[in-house]
Amino acid sequence: MRKVLLVEDDDNITEGITIAFENAGIPLLAATDIGKARALMDNENIGLVLLDVKLPDGDGFKFYRDTLSGMKLPAIFLTARDGEDDVVKGINMGAEDYITKPFSVRELIARVQRTLMRFEKKTVLSVGEFSYDIERMELTRNGELIRFSNIELRILHMLFQNHDKAVKRSELIDLIWEATGNDVYDHTVTVYMKRIKDKLGADIITTIKGVGYRVDTKGAEGD
Repeated sequence: MRKVLLVEDDDNITEGITIAFENAGIPLLAATDIGKARALMDNENIGLVLLDVKLPDGDGFKFYRDTLSGMKLPAIFLTARDGEDDVVKGINMGAEDYITKPFSVRELIARVQRTLMRFEKKTVLSVGEFSYDIERMELTRNGELIRFSNIELRILHMLFQNHDKAVKRSELIDLIWEATGNDVYDHTVTVYMKRIKDKLGADIITTIKGVGYRVDTKGAEGD
């Protein structure tokens, strides 16, 4: 996977994103200003830039327009400037997204993974006879669509977005709670996973005892 470059001069934000990305298995480099960002871009394989707008040595909008846009390098603005004009400006310039602070790190990771997969032409992931379309949120088996409830599909989406990495049960609990607003217990995850596996009719989801679950895109594995 190509690396993500974070251009941010707030040490606390950088530390939080760095830890979260490391846990998610996403390689991240950080620069505190545009000059350092340019130096990293000259020497590293960068696939996406997370860019603050107000930086010590320049303006993020100008850096995107003058440099990143010409390189066709996808960027997500990550800034406290939440005015409508700024949001519209960032999107109209061609940025992938415009996220205002404070923000959910989990949501940021999901958007980053989606962008990286799209630019790396990995929007459809395969596991044996199963194919999952990240953009359409559809799972097919030998071309036949399998239908899931809203919550089941959200769980599958998280597993496939984090393919080849374990998704913790605590993350799934948070996901279900955010989707339903109801109290969620460990057993709730077990029930949903059983329903999903019953609909799949095949063991493409590996259970990591004491941790969570994983989808292996290099081939199906049993529990």
